[in-house]
Amino acid sequence: MPAATKKTGQPGHVLSALAPIENPAARTLILGSMPGAASLQAQQYYAHPQNAFWPIMLAMHGDDRLTATEFTYENRIKLIKNNGIALWDVLQECIRPGSLDARIVLNSAVCNDFEQFLQQHPRLRTIAFNGKTAEQLFRKRVAPNLTLDRQIQLVGLPSSSPAMATLSRAEKIARWKSSLITT
Repeated sequence: MPAATKKTGQPGHVLSALAPIENPAARTLILGSMPGAASLQAQQYYAHPQNAFWPIMLAMHGDDRLTATEFTYENRIKLIKNNGIALWDVLQECIRPGSLDARIVLNSAVCNDFEQFLQQHPRLRTIAFNGKTAEQLFRKRVAPNLTLDRQIQLVGLPSSSPAMATLSRAEKIARWKSSLITT
């Protein structure tokens, strides 16, 4: 799959998603909607320092006593790959001023090719959504057009974004664990 191009988050500019983090043995695909400005600038998933995604992954699959310097992006990718997790976004591109999902211009949204992705990842059994927007976009724009050769469980998760402040980081970790450890 082609690597995404970096764009600015200014109104009218089309944002392009990051390439998926994947391996053929992945059993779970975690989907966001579209990377935020910090992630697009860094060309790394969940790069905003207040985003809880990587601490959640570390709490679920690693040693949560690691320091930030020890938990490099390269080590983060190894952690999820070693635990059968692929990472991507529902949208391939869209217009969105800023980083908030609520600002996505829906008529500009183009979804990624999930038919091809699922064919290339035959062990996938769970698609988990990092937040309501990702889940709603997938269920409305992707799922009705998929032809699947297997059962795939769809799991909604609370957003790891700092904009989702109704849950503490500990509460987010607990909810993710209870939803994904059993899948």
